[in-house]
Amino acid sequence: MEKLLAFFVLGLLFLKVAESRCNSYEEKIPYSAINCRKHTAFLTDFGGKGDGKTSNTAAFKAAIANLSKVASDGGALLVVPPGKWLTGSFNLTSHFTLYIHKKAVLLASQEESDYPLIDPLPSYGRGRDAAGKRFASLIFGTNLTDVVVTGGNGTIDGQGAIWWKKFKAKQLKNTRPYLIEILFSDHVQISHLTMINSPSWHVHPTYCSDVIIEKLTILAPIDSPNTDGINPDSCTNSRIRDSYVVSGDDCIAVKSGWDEYGIKFGRPTKGLSIKRFTCISPDSAVIALGSEMSGGIEDVRAEEIYALNSQSGVRIKTGAGRGAYVKNIFVRNMNMNTMKYVFWMNGDYGSHPDDGYDPKALPEITNINYKDIVGKNVSIVGDLSGIQGDPFTNICISNVTVELAQAKKAKKLPWSCTDVGGVSSRVTPKACGLLPEKQVDCAFPADTLPIDVVELKTCSVSL
Repeated sequence: MEKLLAFFVLGLLFLKVAESRCNSYEEKIPYSAINCRKHTAFLTDFGGKGDGKTSNTAAFKAAIANLSKVASDGGALLVVPPGKWLTGSFNLTSHFTLYIHKKAVLLASQEESDYPLIDPLPSYGRGRDAAGKRFASLIFGTNLTDVVVTGGNGTIDGQGAIWWKKFKAKQLKNTRPYLIEILFSDHVQISHLTMINSPSWHVHPTYCSDVIIEKLTILAPIDSPNTDGINPDSCTNSRIRDSYVVSGDDCIAVKSGWDEYGIKFGRPTKGLSIKRFTCISPDSAVIALGSEMSGGIEDVRAEEIYALNSQSGVRIKTGAGRGAYVKNIFVRNMNMNTMKYVFWMNGDYGSHPDDGYDPKALPEITNINYKDIVGKNVSIVGDLSGIQGDPFTNICISNVTVELAQAKKAKKLPWSCTDVGGVSSRVTPKACGLLPEKQVDCAFPADTLPIDVVELKTCSVSL
C-alpha cells in the first residue's frame, strides 16, 4: 500500500510539473538515444539552482532517487536546464537518461569531501594515482542497464586545475575522480557533450557491454596530467564515433587491468570499433593499447582517424608482468600531420601496481594490422620494440606514405625495430628489415560488430 501511495504521489508531481511546463514552454528539442523515456523531470523540480555557486549535489541525488521509482515504467529522464550547476559526485540509475541542455554547464566541485572514497577496481588492485582508494567520479554508476548521459552539446567542466596541482605536488593519497565512470553495466550511451578539464580521465566505461560513445568534444590543457579522453576498460562490444579530443595524455586508451590483478580478474576489452576520430596530444598517443592490458585486448577496429600535433598514432604499451595479449588489431585510413611517431610499440613499459607481479607473465602481441596511412612532418616512422624472448609477431603494414620533417631527415633513422616480426608492403620510407617487403594488403575485417548496427532512436524533450 505504501509503495502504491508513493507512485501515486510521484505521479501527481510529474503531472503538475508537466502541466505547468505546457503553459510556459513551447520548445521541443530532439535528441538521439538508445531508448526514449516516459517520465521527465527537471533538476529545478528538486531544488536545483543554476547560479554557479549553490551546491546541487543534494538536488541531483534527490532527483535520481525519485526518478528511479518510476524508471522501470517506461524509463525516466532528468533534464539539466540552462544555467551553471555546481555539484559533487552523484550516482545514476537504470533505464535513465541524464540530459544536459546546450546552455547548461555542470561545474564539478573542487572539494575533496564532495567525492566519496570507493575501493580500487578489482582488475587494478589499487588506485591508479596512489596506493589508497579512489575518489568517486563526478557522474558515477554501477550495475546498471540502459543508461544514457547526453544532451544538446551541454558542458561538463571538471575544474581540474586544483587536482592537477595537488597531484604534481604529491599531496593526494587517493586517485583523482574522473568525469564519467560506469561500471558493470550494459547498454550504455555517452554522447553529444562537451567535457573539459577533468581532474584525470574524462570517460571511463569499465566492465561494461554494448557501449556507445559518440559526438563528444573533450578538451584539456596539453600539459595537464593523465587527462585521457576516452578509456574503454574491460568492455565488450563498444563503439566510439565522431569525437574530438585535445588532451594531456592519450586521446583513447584501451585498457583491461593491471598486472596480477588484471590477470586474475581476466576480463578483456573485446570488439571495439572506432570511426571518425580526431586527436591532438603532443605528449601521448591518438590510440593507446595498454599499458594496463592484463585482461587482454582483442578485435579492435579503427578507421578514419585524423591526428594533428600528437606524439604517436597507434601505440602498444606493455611489458613483462602484464601477461595476457593484444591481438587482432586493425587500423586503416589514418591521416597524421606533425607527429613524433607513426607506429610505436613498447615492450618495456615498467609501471607496476606493486611488487607482487610475476615478471615471467609475458604478454602475447600478435596479428597487428595497419593499412592506408598518410603522415606528414613526422620525426620517426616506426619504433617497434618487443620483448627479448617474447617477440611481437604477425605485424603487417601496407600502403603507408610518410613525409619526414626536414630537420630530421639526415639526423635519425626513420625506423627502429627489435624483437618483432611480420611483413610490409608499399611502405615509404622503407620499413625495417624485420618487416620484409612482401606484396600483401593487410587485413581488415569484412564482418560488422553487433554494436555497429545499433541505431539510436529519435526522442524529444520539451523545454
